[in-house]
Amino acid sequence: MAKLFVISVLVASAYGQFNCPLEDGYFGHDTSCDKYWRCEDGKAELKVCGNGLAFDDTDKKHQKENCDYLHNVDCGERDELEPAVGTKNCPRLYGIFADELRCDVFWSCWNGEANRYQCAPGLAYDREARVCMWADQVPECKVEEVGNGFQCPADAPAAGSFTRHAHPEDCRKYYVCLDGSPREYGCPVGTVFKIGDDDSSGFCADPEEVEGCEDYYGELDLKTLKKSDLLSGLNQNGGTTRKPLLRNSAASMSF
Repeated sequence: MAKLFVISVLVASAYGQFNCPLEDGYFGHDTSCDKYWRCEDGKAELKVCGNGLAFDDTDKKHQKENCDYLHNVDCGERDELEPAVGTKNCPRLYGIFADELRCDVFWSCWNGEANRYQCAPGLAYDREARVCMWADQVPECKVEEVGNGFQCPADAPAAGSFTRHAHPEDCRKYYVCLDGSPREYGCPVGTVFKIGDDDSSGFCADPEEVEGCEDYYGELDLKTLKKSDLLSGLNQNGGTTRKPLLRNSAASMSF
């Protein structure tokens, strides 16, 4: 989810306190990570990134005016930041933040406007990696909070081994229990989960082979479904991905 953004910034009324190395360019502040200097015709102007963003000073030519999420910028010794300004679910106006109550929910904030996102069942939002991970790998999360109520059997196998269990409501889904923690998986399109020789094993099979799941896909053509799913997978794995477009800097505000 980490994307590079260029945003509008607030201009601080400070001139002449910085000697421009170049006639025109952008230079990081000595001590502040969310401030920087813009030089035009040899004149320096102090600017401040949006609250929750930091100035990316990695451009060796000093021609890019980049304010990015704090977690994407290596501030080094520039450890000072403007005081936090936030709104509901946004500790700062810009950034990606974990929900305070639910560990599978996180918020993407842009200029104080929060957009809610939820991890897939069995996953939780990791505050450090800033991605959805298996809930048992996220220290702040209790697995039962995101497991849809499913609990692994008490007689768990030896450490490092796993068992498979049918989903109680969905024929296509199943749970893998690893070290007592459930992880939800789904069979490929066109198939359903079939319980094996015992209740702790199983595999994906055609619906007609599983009692009670024969009509899971209704009147849909399973051959067409499987083919479209395969083509979709090939496209995702072998296709090209466009890089996200950058937002152009808007006009700055002067004080």
